[in-house]
Amino acid sequence: MTTGPPADAARSSAVRNSLGVGLAVGVYGVAFGAASVAAGLSVLQTSLLSLLAFTGGTQFAVVGVVAGGGTVAAALGSGLLLASRNTLYAMRLAPLLRVRGLGRLVAAHGTIDESTAMAIGQRSPELARVAFWWTFAGVFAFWNLSTVLGAVGTSALGDPNRFGLDAVIPAAFLALLAPRLRTGAIERRVALGGAAIAVALIPLTPPGVPVLASCAALLLAATIRGGPP
Repeated sequence: MTTGPPADAARSSAVRNSLGVGLAVGVYGVAFGAASVAAGLSVLQTSLLSLLAFTGGTQFAVVGVVAGGGTVAAALGSGLLLASRNTLYAMRLAPLLRVRGLGRLVAAHGTIDESTAMAIGQRSPELARVAFWWTFAGVFAFWNLSTVLGAVGTSALGDPNRFGLDAVIPAAFLALLAPRLRTGAIERRVALGGAAIAVALIPLTPPGVPVLASCAALLLAATIRGGPP
């Protein structure tokens, strides 16, 4: 059975939109690369974090904890808690993607906010798969390329703190957070709850622990909503 012009047009539209999302999100990789090097990570460590972790919020959380003097355990704990929402995404996507074997590992790596949103927004399972894989490919390519550019550029400056690049971490994290704050009241309550927990714990706990504890607000929101916050 061959696909007709309407089906081809829908597929092409899904591919274009997915690559557009990939390009838009990938730009933030420059900020992450700069923030990571400013926090003390090397260009290689920064690049590996983008390749292997591949989820912006988690990566910014990790380097934020490191920049604040937190332990490796606190940094990884914060990152893992934030990344746990991808497990809920995977449960939603599994019936649509229908991947098997090693394909599951690749799909799991590509299960992020953007690929999930693009996939579940399609009107058919076939288009959902197209949107997922193309969004994954676009974001992965642009994010990792721009991460390297940001890291190499910042490394070439010498001490990045001389130029105020230590402010990149909170600024970039807020840029990622801002669109979510406009989507609904629950998102704003989660953000305020997480901020309140972090502020309350800053004078009482070691660096990194406030960020780790504030992630509890995300888990609470997921429980209340029955899905990813």
